[in-house]
Amino acid sequence: MPNETGAGAAGPVGSAAAGGRAAARGLLGQLLEQEPASPLDAIAFIQGAVSEIGEGMQAVVQRAREAGSTWAEVGQVLGITRQAAFQRFGRPVDPRTGQPMARSAPPGAAERGAALLADLVAGRWAEACLDFNEKVAQKLDAERLAVMWTRLTGMIGRLERTGEPLAYQAGDLTLVDIPLSFEAAERTARVTYDHDGKVAGLHLLPPGFT
Repeated sequence: MPNETGAGAAGPVGSAAAGGRAAARGLLGQLLEQEPASPLDAIAFIQGAVSEIGEGMQAVVQRAREAGSTWAEVGQVLGITRQAAFQRFGRPVDPRTGQPMARSAPPGAAERGAALLADLVAGRWAEACLDFNEKVAQKLDAERLAVMWTRLTGMIGRLERTGEPLAYQAGDLTLVDIPLSFEAAERTARVTYDHDGKVAGLHLLPPGFT
């Protein structure tokens, strides 16, 4: 049963979410009816709208935090963990300098993480290892990666679907988290990139470890 304050609630939060989805469907319908010059024009239009919505989401999350909402409450409305909510919208401060840390991940980080996972799922072990830094490459070569994936799928079944990758900064590192749904369990693939853009870590985390 959904919590009364959750995104699926029938109360004010649930009503607001339903209203937002209805408004988005209406705008999308209007766009499609206008028959843009090309499908690429439609993609560009929607991407621009997504960017604006993202900035708006950052602003309203900040307002919620200033009003006293916890990260757990924000995450519950968004359907994610409090850590994921903080990683996406928080404004951490570097304890070494007292300065705000970079929030935005390097362009293309999420796509790179997703591509590495695609190589892993397809059994392209050598390709998946191409961007490993020296430390990771010493511990995890193509053969070991194949064994790791085979053992995992032997325990929890085949991969059924993947979620949207989320890229974010954690100090000097860039992390990409990708939700994974297997036949018998959920996992999160986490790809960590160092400041040189090399893979500094690859983990398949169970729920509660993200």
